[in-house]
Amino acid sequence: MDFDLTDEQKALQDTLARFIEKDYTFDMRKPITKAAEGYSKAKWKQLADLGLLALPFPEANGGMDGTPVDTMLVMQLLGRGLVLEPYLTTVVLCGGLIRDAGSEAQKASVLPAVAEGRTILALAHYERGGRYELASVTSSARPEGGGYVLNGAKGVVLNGEAADQLIVSARTAGKAGDDEGISLFLIDRTAPGVTVRGYRTQDGGRAAEIELNNVRAAKDALIGAEGKGLPSIERALDIANAALCAETVGIMLAVNETTLEYLKTRKQFGQAIGKFQALQHRMADMVIWAEQAKSMMMLAAVKASAKDAAERSRAIAGARAYVTQASRFVGQNAVQLHGGMGVTDEMKIAHYFKRLTMIAAQFGDGDWHLARFSDTLAS
Repeated sequence: MDFDLTDEQKALQDTLARFIEKDYTFDMRKPITKAAEGYSKAKWKQLADLGLLALPFPEANGGMDGTPVDTMLVMQLLGRGLVLEPYLTTVVLCGGLIRDAGSEAQKASVLPAVAEGRTILALAHYERGGRYELASVTSSARPEGGGYVLNGAKGVVLNGEAADQLIVSARTAGKAGDDEGISLFLIDRTAPGVTVRGYRTQDGGRAAEIELNNVRAAKDALIGAEGKGLPSIERALDIANAALCAETVGIMLAVNETTLEYLKTRKQFGQAIGKFQALQHRMADMVIWAEQAKSMMMLAAVKASAKDAAERSRAIAGARAYVTQASRFVGQNAVQLHGGMGVTDEMKIAHYFKRLTMIAAQFGDGDWHLARFSDTLAS
């Protein structure tokens, strides 16, 4: 298999790397963490102008026909820059879901708006008590007046407070745990009956708790076939998990560079601490873990476009399990090697560690993905 990047992909990397180095420095990021929206509208517009928001969408919908490998390159650099803008939730997760499961009318109205930076999307799927089980949906959608009426509650909706539109899962049939009966709806966040309570997450981002009280949705708000939404959710989250692998690896590589530089400059007992053999061995192990995780990231990106759902899920579950384990080793050792400075807000390493910790719990933790992977081996 050829792992060389195309000229276009190299140009994409260079463009985004320059943006992060010049326009998204660590000091520039600090005020964004305090913004009510949880991101900078100006920076989001810059990403749109660079064409990054259009990357994974079809040309017919204002996109660039990018591949999951292109998304991998972008997410690596967004991880390195600790970028807070909702690229994962809006472009990769929700935009990808509309691209793959939405009607032609939905694609025509939503995807160009996302590509131009005019629309923020969020997935309102997970519920309290459901952990990571995707079929654990109790929110309901009953037919009424040619449309639907939605009731229920969703938890930890990433960027939910800033979203213009929500993709909401609700049951049109069955009970919690049933694979059948889950439907998806495109709902305005400001629609009557939608209550949003936002809060800050430990990595500087934003999430929200959302309640739905007799929220009315037109028939054309339904995404895909009624009651057949679970496969679409699974595919969208597989692609998002592949993207998270890339973000994690981008952070780990940056963490290793930062830690190595610290070992070279921090002096104790009259010499740089990097001269101590025990710390050299620790640093070498961190590099090995990151390089192995990089290989798993590539596997996840390649398999994200697999037509066989079982093959795709197995590969991405295995990748997420391994990359999460690697991120824990690299992150914890980096903080240790920095000493007390490693947990201060003044040091970038602390923010990298917080983001790694958040990623490790998003869309399934390492143990959950490992169980998914092992289940596929037994089937």
